Order: sequence, then C-alpha cells, then structure tokens
Amino acid sequence: MKLLKINIKDVFFTILVLVIVFSINLAIQHLFCTQTLIPMIFVLGIFIIAQKSESYLPGIVASLISVLTVNYAFMAPYYEFDLLSPVCVFSAAIMLIIAVMTSTLTTKIKEQQRARAEIEKEKIRSNLLSGISHDLRTPLTSIYGSTCVIIENYDSLKKEQQLKLLNEVREDSEWLIRMVENLLSVTRIDGENISVVKMPVVLEELVDTIMLKFKKRWSGQDLIVNIPNEFIVIPMDPLLIEQVIVNLLENAMIHAAGMTQLSLNVNIEGNNAVFEIVDNGCGIPEERLDNLFKGNTDQSCSADSHRNSMGIGLMICDTIIKAHKGKISAYNRHDGGAVFHFTLETEE
Repeated sequence: MKLLKINIKDVFFTILVLVIVFSINLAIQHLFCTQTLIPMIFVLGIFIIAQKSESYLPGIVASLISVLTVNYAFMAPYYEFDLLSPVCVFSAAIMLIIAVMTSTLTTKIKEQQRARAEIEKEKIRSNLLSGISHDLRTPLTSIYGSTCVIIENYDSLKKEQQLKLLNEVREDSEWLIRMVENLLSVTRIDGENISVVKMPVVLEELVDTIMLKFKKRWSGQDLIVNIPNEFIVIPMDPLLIEQVIVNLLENAMIHAAGMTQLSLNVNIEGNNAVFEIVDNGCGIPEERLDNLFKGNTDQSCSADSHRNSMGIGLMICDTIIKAHKGKISAYNRHDGGAVFHFTLETEE
C-alpha cells in the first residue's frame, strides 16, 4: 500500500511538472517568438522530476514525453511527428541520460540518508538501553542489599535502623515504578506514526490529581498552583499528561539544587493552554538546554548519582507533548531557576 501511494504521488507530480513546463514554453513561444529556451526548460523539468521521484521510471517517462512534445509542438513541421530527425534523436539521448543520472544520484543520496537515520536510531536505542540498565541496576542493588541486611540482622538491628532501611527500599521501589511507567509510555506512543486517544479533561480535575500524586511522593515540598478561575476543558490523554507534569515536577525536586519555591502555572493564550513548571533553584546548564529533551546519556552530569535518570523522563515528556500536537521547551529565569513550558490545544 505504501509503494502504491508513492507511485501515485510520483505520477501526479510528473504530470504537474510537465503541464507547468509545457505552459511556460507556450507562453515563451507566444510572447518572445523564440524556441531557444524550450529544450532547456524541458530538461529542467526532467531534472526536477527525477530528483523528487522515488524511482527511475518517472524521469525516463518524462524524458520520452518531453522529446515527443518538443518534436510535435515546438519543432517544424509543427503538429507533426518527425522522430527520425537527428535533433530529435540527440535530444532524446540527452534527456534520458540526465534522467538516469539524476535518478541514480538521488537514489544514492536517499539511501545514505536512510542509512544515517538508521545508525542514529540504533545509537539512540543503544544509549537508551545502556541508561535503562544502569537506572534499573542501581535501585535493585540497593533493594537487595537493604533487605539482606534486615533479614540477616533482624534481631540485632534497632527499630530506627530497620525503618531507615525499609524507607530506602520504599524510595527505590517508587523510583522503579516511575521508570517502568515511563518505559510503558514509550511503548504506547513509539513509532513514526505517533497518535494518542484524546478525551475532554477538566483542567481543575487534572491539577487535583497531580497534586495528590505529588504530595504523596514529596509531602515536605509546597506546590504553588495558579490556574484560571473559569471552567476549562482540554482534549488530552489524561494519564500521559499527568505523567508529563509529574515528571517535570520531580525533575525539579531532584535536580534544582537550592530550590525553595515550586509552582505549576496554567494560562490560556488563544486556543492553547500554556503549562509552566517554575522553580527558583540552580537552573539548567546552558550547554544542556539545546539537547535537554533528547535523552542525556552522560552519567557524570547527573545531579543525583544514586539515581541517574539519564534524561529519559524529559525525552518521554517531549514525545508525549509532540503526540498531542503541542510544543515543549525549557529556559532559565533571569532571577534564578528554570521554567519548563508546554502547550496543549483547548476545546473549541
């Protein structure tokens, strides 16, 4: 089916270019009474067709049609075929050579682009797997070690020590759960044809759900919420958007050193709902801003050596927002701290 679509597209494109070239030549012949430029314009049309087509056939067919058209409409005797004339044979040979050479060159370029894209995809996949294995191994090792200590020293450990180890097990388990949720989100929206099932969601209900999740994990941090007073409905996949906002809030909690204030702001600008997660922490290193949502694979630059998120959460946020036809970005505040900003279309 995909090949059929490509062929139909090439056919329509070839016809369109030939019609445009023929019309231009008729205009030149009528206005300037010259035929000098006519073969060159047909050659240009063949070059464009061969370059844009997915196969050799459109360029070769366009060459033959162009030769016949020039011979029939633009060469004496007019409106009669004289296919055995040296000019016709020479023109056909030149146009066919141009079409084949251009198609060959275009095919090689496209193959190289596909190869580079595949190499880049494989590199990202390898880095992602490496990062995931590191992220999973660290908390699992911690959980295993803590539980072994508790089991082997149950009678000798004080209650406070047991609670401390169990609390570490709980934190590592929560980290693993969030990592698995992120990976499941990737499988839901993975592939070239990204799509999500949207449903009308009331903004206030969405924020309430996020507040409950955030307070359950970070009970000691106040979250300032600023949303419009009016009733707002936004089409979205609520679970995915909740995950985006929770990821961004937790990113601030983990990486925004020195933060004392964290806020979630939502404003309506035209047909877009603008979400902002704002903190007053240390900000984002300038060298990381451009690649912040592409997945960080440099373990040395993590602010948390115990649980290196590898930027996977931010990469997933970017994928989810793009699947909703929105945009996400991040920048540093002039007075300190960072802002994560994304948009969603509201209900008309």
